[in-house]
Amino acid sequence: MNRSLIVVLGALALSAAVFAGSYFIGQRAGVLYCANPADDLSWLRTEFHLNDAEMARVRQLHESYLPQCARMCTLIAAKKAEIQAALANGTNVTADAQRKLTELGEFRAQCQGQMLRHFITVSQAMPPEQGRRYLAAMEKITLGSHEEIEQSMSDHPGHEHGTN
Repeated sequence: MNRSLIVVLGALALSAAVFAGSYFIGQRAGVLYCANPADDLSWLRTEFHLNDAEMARVRQLHESYLPQCARMCTLIAAKKAEIQAALANGTNVTADAQRKLTELGEFRAQCQGQMLRHFITVSQAMPPEQGRRYLAAMEKITLGSHEEIEQSMSDHPGHEHGTN
C-alpha cells in the first residue's frame, strides 16, 4: 500500500509539473504574440533565425510586393465573378464561360510567376542556407496548391488521370 501511494503521489507531482510548465510556456507565447499581434512576418524571424537587418529587408520587400499581390487578387476575384455569372443560368459551359476560365488560368499563372519571383528575391535577402530552405517551402506552397486534389483524383478508382 505504501508503494502505490508513492507512485500515485509521484504521478500527481509529475502531472502538476507538466501542467505548470505548459501553462507558463503558453502564457509566455501569448505575451510575445500580444506584443506584436499585427506582425504577420514574425514567423519568418523565428523560423529562419533572421537578424534585425535581414528582417528589415524582408519586411521592405514584403511591403513593396503587397500592392502587386492585391492587384492580382482583384483581377482573379473579378474573373471568378464573371465565370459564376456566365455559368449561373446554364447547364452547359458556353464558349464565353470557357474563354473566361482560360483567362482565369492565365491570371493565376501570372500570379504564381510573380509570387515565385518575389520569393526568390526574399530568399536572397536571407542567409544562403535559410534562403534555400525558405524558397523550397514557398515553391512547394505556390506550385503545390493543386497537387493534393490532382493526386487524390488520380488515385481514386474511376479517375485514371495519372495513367493515360
